[in-house]
Amino acid sequence: MSQAPGTPARVTAVDTHDIRFPTSRELDGSDAMNPDPDYSAAYVVLRTDDADGHEGHGFTFTIGRGNEVQVAAIDALRGHVVGRSVDELCADPGGLSRALVGDSQLRWLGPEKGVMHMAIGAVVNAVWDLAAKRAGKPLWRLLADAEPEWIVRQIDFRYLTDALTPEEALALLRRGRQGADERTARLLERGYPAYTTSAGWLGYDDDKLSRLAAAAVADGFRQIKLKVGADLDDDVRRCRVARSVIGPDVRMAIDANQRWDVAEAIRWTRALAEFDPYWIEEPTSPDDVLGHAAIREGVTPVKVATGEHVQNRVVFKQLLQAGAIDVLQIDAARVGGVNENLAILLLAVKFGVPVCPHAGGVGLCELVQHLSMFDYIAVSGTTEDRVIEYVDHLHDHFLDPVVIREGHYAAPAAPGFSAAMRPESLARYSYPGGAFWAADLQTQRKGHAA
Repeated sequence: MSQAPGTPARVTAVDTHDIRFPTSRELDGSDAMNPDPDYSAAYVVLRTDDADGHEGHGFTFTIGRGNEVQVAAIDALRGHVVGRSVDELCADPGGLSRALVGDSQLRWLGPEKGVMHMAIGAVVNAVWDLAAKRAGKPLWRLLADAEPEWIVRQIDFRYLTDALTPEEALALLRRGRQGADERTARLLERGYPAYTTSAGWLGYDDDKLSRLAAAAVADGFRQIKLKVGADLDDDVRRCRVARSVIGPDVRMAIDANQRWDVAEAIRWTRALAEFDPYWIEEPTSPDDVLGHAAIREGVTPVKVATGEHVQNRVVFKQLLQAGAIDVLQIDAARVGGVNENLAILLLAVKFGVPVCPHAGGVGLCELVQHLSMFDYIAVSGTTEDRVIEYVDHLHDHFLDPVVIREGHYAAPAAPGFSAAMRPESLARYSYPGGAFWAADLQTQRKGHAA
């Protein structure tokens, strides 16, 4: 139902869905710490009485069990959103972000970390999706077209001013606008560089690894990534197989998914150095800033990359201040949404560290491409040593799926944040009552009865 003439549009409902896909059946997504992930999304839709029928879609990513907890956290935010003016939300998403992060009782559950902070990110991202749709622009262009002063107002600089002040951020954004039109034209023509992890899941055998690595190079990717960390002998063999297939000129990153202590990370990475890994990703706990710094010193010239599980802008700030990482990996659904990622992008450019986002999962490629494209056009101004992760899973469940051409993300054209899933996918993979999971449960019951 649309609003009455002359009445401001408002958010009328916040719908949530527990969406899970059975990716563990084929070992897609498997790594040393997560051997059997079922890629999942705690999904939220902001319903409005906007005359044009616009809705805001957002989600955060999990890997199965516990997704219901993430959905419950999003549900807890409903009272902050229902009834709000759509015009006001879209004019100032940062206002909602500050209200959610600053809720005194919810804040006690973090603060600014974990399940509740990720829930805030899902809702905030849904507001940005709504704002971009109402503006008739893909989110990357909405951000790139915005005035630097407005972008700065979207950022919470609390805890950051010892590393980045609002004045410094404004100067960086003003500088970043120089040449933006030319970069936009190049982006639309060529796209944004990607790398792929699709060949490197830990559960794949050598034949599958070899076949998929060769296909990745043929498809134009100039970097692949392998999961490592469970068994050193296996990792040596798999890295040898991959390097023999892709040749010496294609980059190969390795990813331990937080498996190691500091000394072990150094020893293991050195053992794989003969295969010329470009970076070691998540070598230890994402909270261990000094550990990352020690690993970086111990494994050079292999680069150290992390960020997919870094919980907020403050930890990113410390990683940069400590010189602990060579590559910063934002995640569109781990921190508190677009607003916090704007701060992290600006921190990265101030410290001269390239951003290579984490993606894959459910819809993470769809989301984070917008942030990297904004960064290219209006912040860092470059794609040098910058790539977005790409995983060829589950894109067909989205209304505006990513498009990869010759190893590059094509710039999205549809208005919004590319977050909306197909209604039939929501119905089929809703847990536990969706058509897929209901049938799966019935099959299991029959098996037990037999």
